[in-house]
Amino acid sequence: MSVGLEEASRQLEQAIHDARVTFDCIALGDLERAHTNAITARASVDAAENAIRVELERRKEEETAGGAAT
Repeated sequence: MSVGLEEASRQLEQAIHDARVTFDCIALGDLERAHTNAITARASVDAAENAIRVELERRKEEETAGGAAT
């Protein structure tokens, strides 16, 4: 697994954690903390999406370069 995909996996694990904390905070009525954790969950998902997109682009470039070489 590439470093980018490892980072995407880590970010998604963080997003899962933050989403669970958000859920618990809502149940406890702590909306301020729920809001903060919802924002950090979204930021983690955004970071994971970016890492995956970069890896996809890298692989497409490799395919194109490999196809042009033959």
